[in-house]
Amino acid sequence: MPNIIAYDLGTGGVKASLYNERLQTIARSFVEYETFYPHPGWHEQRPDDWWSGIRETTRQLLTVSGVDAATIDCISLSGHSLVSVPVSRQDGCLQEYVPIWSDRRAEEEAEHFFRLVDEQEWYMKTGNGFPAGCYPLFKLMWLNKNEPDLFARIDKVLGSKDYINYRLTGQMATDHSYASGTGAYDLHSGQLVEELLQAAGLSGDLFPEIVPSHQMIGQVTVEAAAYTGLKAGTPVACGGVDNACMALGAVGAKEGQVYMSLGSSSWIPVNSSQPVLDADTRPYVFAHIAEGMYTSAYSIFAGGSSLRWVRDTLCTELKDQVGAYEQMNQWAADVPVGANGIIFNPSLAGGSSQDHSVHIRGGYTGLHLGTTRADLIRAAMEGIAMNLRLSLDLLQQHTRVAHRMLICGGGSKSPLWMQMFADIFDMDMIKTNIDQDAASLGAAAIAARTAGWWTDYSVIETLHTVENTFAPDPLRREQYRQLLPVFRHVNQIAAELGDYMHRHPISLENDTNHSTEYSTRQSYPK
Repeated sequence: MPNIIAYDLGTGGVKASLYNERLQTIARSFVEYETFYPHPGWHEQRPDDWWSGIRETTRQLLTVSGVDAATIDCISLSGHSLVSVPVSRQDGCLQEYVPIWSDRRAEEEAEHFFRLVDEQEWYMKTGNGFPAGCYPLFKLMWLNKNEPDLFARIDKVLGSKDYINYRLTGQMATDHSYASGTGAYDLHSGQLVEELLQAAGLSGDLFPEIVPSHQMIGQVTVEAAAYTGLKAGTPVACGGVDNACMALGAVGAKEGQVYMSLGSSSWIPVNSSQPVLDADTRPYVFAHIAEGMYTSAYSIFAGGSSLRWVRDTLCTELKDQVGAYEQMNQWAADVPVGANGIIFNPSLAGGSSQDHSVHIRGGYTGLHLGTTRADLIRAAMEGIAMNLRLSLDLLQQHTRVAHRMLICGGGSKSPLWMQMFADIFDMDMIKTNIDQDAASLGAAAIAARTAGWWTDYSVIETLHTVENTFAPDPLRREQYRQLLPVFRHVNQIAAELGDYMHRHPISLENDTNHSTEYSTRQSYPK
């Protein structure tokens, strides 16, 4: 029987999934890797960790399933976005650590760029609604300024999944979904804009050829086969960016379909034949995997990761335990709506386009001597849900949203949290069998098309089976309706405070017992 392998190269690790010709999951494996925070605003990973994760997950997958690597018809990757890996054909990857999507080191470069280019016109052309410094265009400006000798050696800059494709096949290419997060991609023409590249002081030759996601870019080399356990000659699809792969796996390529991704970062996207653009609130847009489609979204940068912070900081005895979140859910379930007056703002990774300031930071308000740990847990769950409700409200200003929403990601495992979302959003929340595998299914669908199994993506909807539906409770819905304006006000005050603290930073240079970022890497290699 023919099979395919899909890799979901995420922020927290890589997941490999083995599918049969009906796109049923045979086996899956996961390997975690680390993110490093050497300086405030710097978020980095090691491309070598991604590559070793591909090897480990592949070998685990084939061993556990007993499937012969020779039966793999195609492989495809979904890759986390806004990454630029500098590559030399002679020396390979030129940096041990590369900035990932949430890295903000290039804010000054973005400010310089927008002295030359109108920022609103740039946004309306690119749909790049994250804080500008997150985008590769500006990270490369930073690299050119701070590491000119290294920059001069670059042949191409590759996205996360494109770098793995290069290691697998020796070929350099990207697809439209990943290229649309470059910072210089015109959503309407489907090409990089020369004027934007020139304003950034960059050559278009730095970027690989843009091809359809389902185009086969090469075959697994003998060297890569020996390393991974794959068979030499296995076809490799170009694949797509994680946002677009998840959109494809969650709701296919139908117009107007909406879902929520409730993972480390969390977002609410809509599929459409025209990008959803707003120069004021700036939804971020990626080209969809399906040709002629877009996925447009509002997001918060620390959704599930905020709850993980609560676990690791306030529930330290649960940190390494199986079932930690189930225990936290039990504690939170005993707390009434509103968490006994505690409001949590989940902006632990800074502000997104929907916030009043990129300098907003997370925090609790309303604390009192009677506050319990259970209150804090419930407040965090409610705060994340209410912040995403703000995303939904913004999206509804631009498009019609159905009265039911599919939730993907780890958060969908919590019935308590799913019910909170139903009550706060005032709509039905749906969990299907796909759950956390939407991005993997999207990558698998690309591979199925590359292998000639499919001619389009219309089959995806039939692969979902509804496992649970959560309907709004009338009493709690009304309670949250009254609480939401309070959350909005707290959110705005947090943004104002973030701006104030940014203008008046607290210096900790002489305090060796504290740091503004948690890190296991203390310096940036030159």
